[in-house]
Amino acid sequence: MSREILFKAKTTKKDNPKHEFNEKWVEGNLILCRGKAYIHPISNKIRTTGEIGRIIVLHEVIPNTICQYTGLTDKNGKKIWENDICDRKEKYPEIVTYNKGDWQLDYSYALGKEKHFCACNLGFYACERECVEVIGNVFDNPELLEV
Repeated sequence: MSREILFKAKTTKKDNPKHEFNEKWVEGNLILCRGKAYIHPISNKIRTTGEIGRIIVLHEVIPNTICQYTGLTDKNGKKIWENDICDRKEKYPEIVTYNKGDWQLDYSYALGKEKHFCACNLGFYACERECVEVIGNVFDNPELLEV
């Protein structure tokens, strides 16, 4: 059994000050090197530049925005990522977290509890019930978590 292992993160301003990707989401392979984090977009293949070498496109990213793909999609077919905010028509929106080998929908924040205190299995609700909808993420839409 294989699953797609992907990461996404927001690019830094240092990535290229004039580049259109500044502080934009980019997804692909995660590379950690010398204390910095980079994403190699999956759409960019290694391009041969003659006999001299190859060019690999890397985007420097903000480390605390790195999110892993869960391997699951919501009811609309949208990829579900770590730190996404999901709605399944319960009282509070839930945050996608990873805990003890399991992707979870966590709403502990809404009850003033410690992370993972109030959580349920993401796979069950995304696959079996098909009732999970991604409505944002904790970085771009923190207002969705206001209680």
